Amino acid sequence: MIKTTTIAPGVTLRYVRDTRFKQGGFSFQLVRPMRKEEAAKNALLPAVLLRGTRSCPDLRTVTQRLDELYGAAVSPLVRRVGDCQTTGLYCGFMDDRFALPGDRVLGPMLDFLRELLLDSPLENGTFLPDFVESEKKNLISTIESDRNDKRLYAMQRLLRTMCAEDSFGIPRLGEIEDVAAVTPETLTRHYRNILRTSPMELFYVGSAAEEQVIDAVRPLLDSLERAPMSLPAQSAFKPGPGQDMTEVLDVAQGKLCMGFTVPVTNRSRSLPAMQMLNMILGGGMTSKLFQNVREKMSLCYSIDSAYYGAKGIVLVNAGIDFDKESVTRQEILRQLDACRKGEISEAEMTAARQALLSSLRSVQDSPGSIENFYSTAALSGLAFSREGYMEAVEKVTLADVVKCANSVTLNTTYFLKGGK
Repeated sequence: MIKTTTIAPGVTLRYVRDTRFKQGGFSFQLVRPMRKEEAAKNALLPAVLLRGTRSCPDLRTVTQRLDELYGAAVSPLVRRVGDCQTTGLYCGFMDDRFALPGDRVLGPMLDFLRELLLDSPLENGTFLPDFVESEKKNLISTIESDRNDKRLYAMQRLLRTMCAEDSFGIPRLGEIEDVAAVTPETLTRHYRNILRTSPMELFYVGSAAEEQVIDAVRPLLDSLERAPMSLPAQSAFKPGPGQDMTEVLDVAQGKLCMGFTVPVTNRSRSLPAMQMLNMILGGGMTSKLFQNVREKMSLCYSIDSAYYGAKGIVLVNAGIDFDKESVTRQEILRQLDACRKGEISEAEMTAARQALLSSLRSVQDSPGSIENFYSTAALSGLAFSREGYMEAVEKVTLADVVKCANSVTLNTTYFLKGGK
């Protein structure tokens, strides 16, 4: 059971006591409105912070410090959740119960987290230029690798067009040109501002008492001057006029991506039925798109659908031969129409239901998956607890799925084909 406590103005601790694991987990996140002008800086910050502190001035000494904490690990945490972007760090560390007699890990781990966040080595009052430039190159390389994956590229191109008037069209890691424009001065100034003004999300999973976690994190909070802003509530996607786009690149396989809107979001009581619909339509190997468009008709090499519940968007993505675009598009729409008409077998309902339930059960498999599910759920305004969600999935009927299917509307289509 998750417990949520406001431990300071604008600071929320989400606490899960779980004694099943030898490891504990702790995340620190600053929550920001998703904005193009700061997305790249927010994505860059955790990597720069992890380069060192004044007492551990390089990666080697940072690693040594973590080794001394029974092989603890700290990783960057950059998420996009609907209208929000988060930036921060996730710590994985041995639970105190398994340390040697007299040793403690949670307290020293959070002390080191405070160092990473607040005691970076500086030059003329700013982050070290070498750290910033090195991590800019790494981030640009990551963004470019996503562009080289043409499946991801097609989805990103569709979302940027479909969400041109919505923050959901902004890439999670920002744009390459915005990364390149970052300087040590602008990044330092931005970090100081968001430390002061951002709502702060803390999440702990492990066996320690809540009071012990609060005491361990108190030195970090006491080191900060805070004037946190309020974040607006998550909003449903407001689509603009639909478009039908074709782009020509030197590729060997075509990518057809179709973007649909639906009024059901994570805040809706109809969410379990919408998730069921997505699984039936294209969420796995038992789905209509996979079984019919790929297996029976051999129209594509790959096909699936994805539902973004934070905004109410469904994407269908298919890898096809260039001359199969029209017939594949028609067949995708025909399979959606079959769902609208209730042409869904009991076997399809059962497979979708079991897949969703299995996914929800797996949330409990590790501290990291627990943190990811509950932290994201809280920020997106999920209408259900995990247990309530599972109960609701069990109760979804064919009529519920059909109702959701009839609310799905095609908005934008993007086709990437080969040529010069």
